[in-house]
Amino acid sequence: MALKITVIGTGYLGATHAAAMAELGFEVLGLDVVPEKIEMLQRGEVPMYEPGLEELLRKHVAGIEGSTGRLRFTMDWAEVGEFGDVHFVCVNTPQKHGEYACDMSYVDAAFETLAPHLSGPALVVGKSTVPVGSAERLARTLAELSPAGEDAELAWNPEFLREGFAVQDTLHPDRLVVGVRSERAEKILREVYATPVSEGSPFVVTDFPTAELVKTSANSFLATKISFINAMAEVCEAAGGDVALLAEAIGHDERIGKKFLRAGIGFGGGCLPKDIRAFMARAGELGADQALTFLREIDSINMRRRGQMVEMAREALGGGSFLGKRVAVLGATFKPDSDDVRDSPALNVAGQIHLQGGQVTVYDPKGMANAKRLFPTLGYADSAVEAVRGADVVLHLTEWREFRELDPAVLGEAASARLLLDGRNALDPEVWRRAGWTYRAMGRPNA
Repeated sequence: MALKITVIGTGYLGATHAAAMAELGFEVLGLDVVPEKIEMLQRGEVPMYEPGLEELLRKHVAGIEGSTGRLRFTMDWAEVGEFGDVHFVCVNTPQKHGEYACDMSYVDAAFETLAPHLSGPALVVGKSTVPVGSAERLARTLAELSPAGEDAELAWNPEFLREGFAVQDTLHPDRLVVGVRSERAEKILREVYATPVSEGSPFVVTDFPTAELVKTSANSFLATKISFINAMAEVCEAAGGDVALLAEAIGHDERIGKKFLRAGIGFGGGCLPKDIRAFMARAGELGADQALTFLREIDSINMRRRGQMVEMAREALGGGSFLGKRVAVLGATFKPDSDDVRDSPALNVAGQIHLQGGQVTVYDPKGMANAKRLFPTLGYADSAVEAVRGADVVLHLTEWREFRELDPAVLGEAASARLLLDGRNALDPEVWRRAGWTYRAMGRPNA
C-alpha cells in the first residue's frame, strides 16, 4: 500500500516539500497552526514568492479544478496522526533574541503535540535545521509520549533548498542525506525518494549527529567562501588590484571552483547568518568552540561589508553628509528570485543611509511589500527608472536579471548624476561607462 505523508509546518520549507511530495505521487496532508496560512494554501496560493511553487500547488491541492487532489491541509493534529505513515517536521528554527543559539521551541512543540497522536507504527522525519544532538533528544520525546512507543521512530533528513530554486532542489536534489537508526527507516525513506534516486540523486545514509551537521557544515563552508573573496576585495582596494580578475584566476583551480567568488556586500537571508551563529553556539556547548572560532571572523567580514558600502556611497558623493542627497537603491531582497528580505544586506545599507539623512528610494521586482513592512520609512518606487529619477547616486545591491538588462542610457536620462555603485559586481562596467556613467564596485579599480 502506498505511503501517506504529512508535512508539519507549511512555511517556505513545508509548503515546498508538501507540493513536491504530491508531485512524486503521494497522498499528502499538510498541517499548520496559523489559520490564514492554511486558507491561502487551500486556495493554491503561497505567502511567499518562489518560482514554480504556486503552479505546483495548484496542480495538486484538493478542491482546485483540474488538480490531482493529492494534497490537503488541516489544523487537526489527530487527523495528521491517523492519516500519516511518514511525518515530515518542517517548522522554523529562528535565532534566539539576543543570543547566537537557535530557538528550538517550535520544533519541540511540534514533536510534543504530534507524539500523543501516534498510536501505530510511524516514521517522523526532521527536516528543520537544528543543533547537533537534537535528534537524539527528540527520539526520546517520541518514544516517551507516543502510544506506539518504540514504533514511533525518528529519522533526520536535512533540507538543502536554495531560495529561487526550491522546487527544483526538492524534486531533483543534488544529494539526499538521511540519518537513521534502523533498516526500516532507511527502507521507508528510499521509498519516499525513489524517483529522485532513480534519476541519479546520491542517497547518503548516516547516523543522527552527522545528518544534523551536514546542513550547518555546508552553510558554514559557503559563508567562508563568500567572506574569503570579500576579504580579498578589501586587500585589492588597499593594493590597487581587481577582485573580479582575481576571482576568475583562482576559480580556474578545480580545487577552488568559480562559484560563490563574486565579491560584494555579503550574504544575508534567513539561513546562512543564523545557521553559522547557531553552529558556533552549539560548538561552545559541546566544548569544541575553538574549532569554529574562524566563523566569528567570517561573520565579522560579512557584516563589515554593509558599512563599507555605505562609506563607498558617502565617498562617491564627496565624502561629506548624506543630508539632502537622493540615493536610489536597486534591490531589497537578500538575493534574486525571492521576496525574502530577512537580514537583507541591501535593505540594511538602504536603512543606514536613510538614518544618516539620505533620501533613499528603493525598487525591487518582488520584495517591495515585505521591504515596506520592515522599513516603512524608506521611499519606494514602482520601477527602476522611477527609483533612479533625480538620484545623485545609484546603488545596485541585489543581482536581479532585470537590473542586468537595464538600459544605462534610459536610466541616465532619469538620474541627476550618472554615478553607479555596483554592490554585487554583477553589471558590465564597460556597458555603463560607455553610456557616460561613473561605475564603481567593491574591490575593483575606479576606471
